[in-house]
Amino acid sequence: MTTEKVNITKIMPVLMAFFVMSFVDLVGIGVDRVSKDMNLSATLAQLIPSVAFLWFLLLSVPVGVMQSRLGKKFMLNVGMVVTALGLLVPFFFYSFAMVLVGFALLGIGNTIVQVSANPLMVYVVPANRASSFLSFSQFVKAIGSMIGAPLAAVFAAHFTHDWKLLFLIFGVVSILSVIWLGLTKIDEGELSESKATFGSSFKLLGTGFVLMMVISIFLVVGIDVGFNSNSGHFLVKQFGIDSTAAESGRSVYFFGRMLGTFAGAIMLTRITSRKFFMWTSILGILSLVAILLIHSTSIAWGLVFMIGLSVANIFPLVFSITVEKYPTRSNEISGLMMMAISGGAVIPLLIGWVSDLSTVAIGMSILIICMIYLLSVSLYSLKR
Repeated sequence: MTTEKVNITKIMPVLMAFFVMSFVDLVGIGVDRVSKDMNLSATLAQLIPSVAFLWFLLLSVPVGVMQSRLGKKFMLNVGMVVTALGLLVPFFFYSFAMVLVGFALLGIGNTIVQVSANPLMVYVVPANRASSFLSFSQFVKAIGSMIGAPLAAVFAAHFTHDWKLLFLIFGVVSILSVIWLGLTKIDEGELSESKATFGSSFKLLGTGFVLMMVISIFLVVGIDVGFNSNSGHFLVKQFGIDSTAAESGRSVYFFGRMLGTFAGAIMLTRITSRKFFMWTSILGILSLVAILLIHSTSIAWGLVFMIGLSVANIFPLVFSITVEKYPTRSNEISGLMMMAISGGAVIPLLIGWVSDLSTVAIGMSILIICMIYLLSVSLYSLKR
């Protein structure tokens, strides 16, 4: 049962967890930097996001079941501890094998954080403000995602441990976030939700609406991670941009996402979530098609921003629309939808494989197909 008024002392540490959640977006920086350090092929480099996002497929439902018994706050803290461990491993032991181990731990921790943080945010805010606060939480997440690339560049230029110092800084932030949330009193004793089980979770997939929305999460995360991890390579090959400058395209993308979630948090207080879902999907299709067709570098930077803007709110929109329809099943829905984040493991690998076989532009066209599906779901949701 969600609260009836805004309690900032409970909301702030949960928002900080969304900042920690952004650390999984280091996969994009990892692809570029580790590829350069170790001379990896496009397909091999995409193992980095794959080992991180594979765990969403394997662990999300079990975590959803566990948190229905142990509590969202407890599981969220466990996730942030594992996240910190995943960040520290590649900092202290830098080899391709240890990078994969570190990103695997980062993926495990992020799986737990995402399964727990989203329904916990819904729980600590007023029911009629859930979509708005979930969009704002994605704004906080986008801040962490956006600062990763420029921080890596600064550390590479000025410090002995170069760009990898980013892992140490973010690891410490994760630990501090655990302490903050641990000291915050959030009473989950009066939850009206049914206890989740494996059977009750997967049975929900037999509901057409839930299955459709779970696939939507799979594809939107695939778009997000696919563009994030391939944008540097795409800008170099498609527009001849210097590789260091192309890395900043990731920050432009996350800047678009950051502004999009902030604007979405405001707009969703006035526009229905279903209409907003439709218009942002249309913007995404137009932006992705345009960036594959145009040849102007300056316009390309604007389109990278627009793609981030369009993707920004789809995840919280899909989540809130589904929980709104099934409010007593948030643990199962959260587990299933976080399981679908494994799209971040599948879609980037598919893009990398197609890019190796043909061109990076053809590989990136997969994102358009994903976005067309999301538009169709938004139209169906609007009609219903």
